[in-house]
Amino acid sequence: MLHLTFVESALERVPPSLWSHPSVVKKARQAGKHPGKILLDRTYHHRAMLKLTNAPKRGRPDILHFSLLAAFGTPLNKEGLLKTYVHTVDDHLIHFNPVVRLPKNYNRFVGLIEQLYEQGKIPVKVPTLLKLEQGGFQKIVEEVQPSYVIAFSRGGRPKLLQEVLDCHKEENLMVVVGAFPRGHFSKWIVDLADDVVSIDVDSLEAWIVASRIIFSYERALGLPEKRLKKR
Repeated sequence: MLHLTFVESALERVPPSLWSHPSVVKKARQAGKHPGKILLDRTYHHRAMLKLTNAPKRGRPDILHFSLLAAFGTPLNKEGLLKTYVHTVDDHLIHFNPVVRLPKNYNRFVGLIEQLYEQGKIPVKVPTLLKLEQGGFQKIVEEVQPSYVIAFSRGGRPKLLQEVLDCHKEENLMVVVGAFPRGHFSKWIVDLADDVVSIDVDSLEAWIVASRIIFSYERALGLPEKRLKKR
């Protein structure tokens, strides 16, 4: 089983300190919502974010949207061998039912996440497809109890991805990808990992890293061959 965890994801609601900023007020009015109930998005709130703490890592829900679409459409997920989790920059956790079908349209995805922040889970009645709760990355590790945790970062030790996954394919493996636009993992993320690995000389987008991890894990399991034999 592969546990894919996106950490410090640039996903959060607009913080109170920015509620009165003109760009936030304008976007909230357009959405017909209170400023505190819309997602922080650099596309609309760039000026408001200039003095925000740790601003370069925040306000990019689109990164998570791309990354989740890349994960949920894979054969590994269809086979029930992938579990996906999200840790957000404001220390929330999102749990996903593997059968969930996320909107491909970005605006609809934003609306879904804003609804999730309001309700806590979607749908409210069972079966639950998305669930939001307070908590950090450590809480996911404690729940999953993985046998090995690998974080992927340009600052890690260089290693071929296929080699990494071949070594741990039989384990209850957790892989960690940062869903933020720039910067590095916080120290407490690194401290929870058994290994930090770099798979390329350049910094790669989160959805590219996730896609490559999943495909390499599928290859390690021999999944492409197994699925073709089903035809």
